[in-house]
Amino acid sequence: MNQEAPIIVGLDIGTTKIAAIAGRKNEFGKLEILGFGKATSFGVQHGMVLNIDQTIKAIRQALENCYASNPNLEINEVYVGIAGHHIKSLQTRGDIVRNDTDAEISQKDIDQLINDQYKTVIPASDQIIDVIPQQYIVDSLQNITYPIGMSGVKVGANFHIITGDKNAIRNINRSVEKSGLKIRDLVLQPLASAAAVMCDMDFEAGVAIVDIGGGTTDLAVFYEGILKHTAVIPYGGENITNDIKNGLGVLKTQAEQMKVQFGYALADEAKSNAYITIPGLRGQSPKEISVKNLAHIIQARMSEILDFVVYHLKQIGMDNKMLNGGIILTGGGSQLKHLIQLTEYTTGVSARIGFPNEHLASGHIDELTKPMYATCVGLILKGYNDYENDRKALEENYVKINTSYLAKEQAAQTMAAQEETWTEEPHPSSQEIQDRKAKERNASLKNFLDKMKTKIIDMFTEEEDAKL
Repeated sequence: MNQEAPIIVGLDIGTTKIAAIAGRKNEFGKLEILGFGKATSFGVQHGMVLNIDQTIKAIRQALENCYASNPNLEINEVYVGIAGHHIKSLQTRGDIVRNDTDAEISQKDIDQLINDQYKTVIPASDQIIDVIPQQYIVDSLQNITYPIGMSGVKVGANFHIITGDKNAIRNINRSVEKSGLKIRDLVLQPLASAAAVMCDMDFEAGVAIVDIGGGTTDLAVFYEGILKHTAVIPYGGENITNDIKNGLGVLKTQAEQMKVQFGYALADEAKSNAYITIPGLRGQSPKEISVKNLAHIIQARMSEILDFVVYHLKQIGMDNKMLNGGIILTGGGSQLKHLIQLTEYTTGVSARIGFPNEHLASGHIDELTKPMYATCVGLILKGYNDYENDRKALEENYVKINTSYLAKEQAAQTMAAQEETWTEEPHPSSQEIQDRKAKERNASLKNFLDKMKTKIIDMFTEEEDAKL
């Protein structure tokens, strides 16, 4: 493992779960998972924190579980994912005029161009979360992906700006800070998930990331290496569970269990003669649920979510001919059986499941390969992207590992090597050092008092001489 690389922690605050994962890149550029913890989320609905106290408890529980997996971790700062139906996006254009036109365009010019976009006028209740450049323009040259090193007077770019509600962002900040952590950065969840499940070819070919979470479904569309569109659809796995609960007259826990174990996203694939037996409440007779009826309820809600995906793709002019990479389904809701077939039927675009093992090193926990952890893994990758591009220098106290337990043998070897270089003259003890310093202070004080005494005597002598 590359010991010089920082340890970065991703914190996914979701509607159904809160997950914390600590990772470090090895010498091959793959993530080594050093800690993992999760907890059930109770204070979040549709991706928004509505109960800060319960959210704090869930975050602390996830951190405790993370510490339990690796007692030597010391987590101070985290990258946090953000979602919710309050998230919006807009397209803008920005330009700067350079004073020194003979000099090459530098990263400082690009940073100034991006920072100026944070002054974009948006509703007073909103806050800019991220500014993402799409294509640069240098004088009359357009569609430039990397302008650094070029010459020009006017540098501009098209930007994708992501905004969110101030109060929703403030509630996330309070929940994390009261849990004893500092937020390194807020990252839109579909962008984090995209980083975890996509490769360079996907970015170029054109793909749509559909992250089906508990409270929302997040959409991010990429084409020719550019982020074209982001959106948050206010429906997710929780809505499917509630539909089952209300439609079949069962408890929410029973509805969730049926969805996970027996749920089909395509009703035609469910057996018509298969039934699920639910225990009766308070002595009531057991209830039999048709697997076919269960599938019809799931398909109705999933079709609605996919209809929103089709709507957003049409809004930006991305049809099935442009998405050569297809649709990548991720998140906990993507594990429904036959969801790929329903997606391809509804959208007319090829689909596949996105697993976050693209960037994970071997030997990791098998559970982390599930799509539900794509956001958390992507947050770590986002942190490393900042670190490697030196956009946000990581502090030394970001995440530490207590080496007193892990490196006893190494410490012993270091002490032995030091002892070989010591001279035969014994080193003074701490008490001897303190005594020596005390003597030096007393000598200095005595010297000062002697000088004062001499000055006083001289002063009185001068007065007597004046009288005479």
